Amino acid sequence: MLHGIRVDEIRSTIRALDRASEERRPVDMKTVFFELTMNAVMRMIAGKRYYGENVEEVEEARRFREIVTDTLRLAASSIGDFLPVLRWLGVGGVEKRLVELQRKRDVFMQELVEEGKKRFGSYGGGGEVEGKTKTMIEMLLALQEKEPDYYTDAMIRSLMLVLLIAGTDTSAGTLEWALSLLLNNPHVLKKAQTEIDNHIGQNRLIDESDIANLPYLRCVINETLRMYPAGPLLVPHESSEQCTVGGYRVPAGTMLLVNVWAIHNDPKNWDDAKQFKPERFEGVEGYRDGFRLMPFGSGRRGCPGEGLAVRMVGSALGSVIQCFDWERVGGELVDMTEGLGLSMPRAKPLMAYCKARPVVANLLSQI
Repeated sequence: MLHGIRVDEIRSTIRALDRASEERRPVDMKTVFFELTMNAVMRMIAGKRYYGENVEEVEEARRFREIVTDTLRLAASSIGDFLPVLRWLGVGGVEKRLVELQRKRDVFMQELVEEGKKRFGSYGGGGEVEGKTKTMIEMLLALQEKEPDYYTDAMIRSLMLVLLIAGTDTSAGTLEWALSLLLNNPHVLKKAQTEIDNHIGQNRLIDESDIANLPYLRCVINETLRMYPAGPLLVPHESSEQCTVGGYRVPAGTMLLVNVWAIHNDPKNWDDAKQFKPERFEGVEGYRDGFRLMPFGSGRRGCPGEGLAVRMVGSALGSVIQCFDWERVGGELVDMTEGLGLSMPRAKPLMAYCKARPVVANLLSQI
C-alpha cells in the first residue's frame, strides 16, 4: 500500500546523485543510503521526512535525528548483559542512559500518535486522505477503534520503534556493502547494468515489481548478505527448556546468539568463501539457502521485515546502478574493513564518484 512513498524517496535520491554527478564531487554513500531508508520508513510510519530536502518541521526533525543518533550509539550489547555483576555495580551506566533514551522516544512517538489521532478524526478513518494512502499510524488507529484494549498507544509506539530501529540502518548498511563490492568488482557492476538494460530499458526507472525478473541483481544482493549479513549474530534468542547442542548442555533460559556471519563465511559451506561471486546463487529462489544462508533468520522467529527489506534494497540498488556508472575515489580498492556495531557497519563510510550514464539521460531529465 505504501509503495508510492518508497518510489518517491528513491527518485529523490537519484536526483541528488545526478546533481553530484554534474558537480563531479565524491559522494558519502553511507549518508545517502541512511537518509533514503530513514525518510522512506518515517514517511510510511508518520508521513514525515526528517533528513535532506523538504523537511517541514525543522525543530522536530532535529529532535528526531538526535534520538536516532543516541539509539544507534546505545543499541550495541553491554558487557553487563554477559557479566551481571558489572551491571549490579553500575559499570558504564548504560542502563540509565537507555532508560532516558526510551523516555525521549516514548514522548516523541506519542506526539506522532496524537497528530495521527487528529488527522484520523478529521476524516473519519477512511482508507484514503485527499488521495493519499493512510500512514501506518493511521492504519493502527483504525484497528484501535475496533480493539482498544489490544491496540493501545503503547503497542503502536512499540511497533513504530521496531520498524524504525530494525528497518533503516540494516537496509542502508546492506546497500553500502553492496555498492562497495561492486566498486571492487566492476565486471559484476557491468553485468548487473546489462541485465537491467535488457529487461527494463532506458525509458523508466526500475520498480519493486521488476526484482523478480532480475535474477542476477538478486544474486548480487544474496552474495552481499552472505558476506556481510546485516545481523551477524541475528537477534538474541532464549532456550525455552534445557537441551544439548553439539555436545554442549544448554540450560533453560540461556541467551542464544546464532553466529550467522561464521556460517555464511565458513569454507566448509562455501567454495572460495572470501570471494565475491554472485553467480554462486544462480538458480536459488528467495533469500535463503537451507541453513547455509539465512540473513533474515529462520522459522517463526525469522525477521518479519524481510519482504520490506528486499523491496527497498532491490529497488534502491537497482536504481543507482541503472542510472549511474561508479568509480572509486583514488586508485586503490575500497577498504572492506568491518566496523563495530550490531549491524556490522563499514569501518569507514563509503565515498565514491558517480557519473550519469548517457543511455539514461532522457530518463534522468524526467525524474
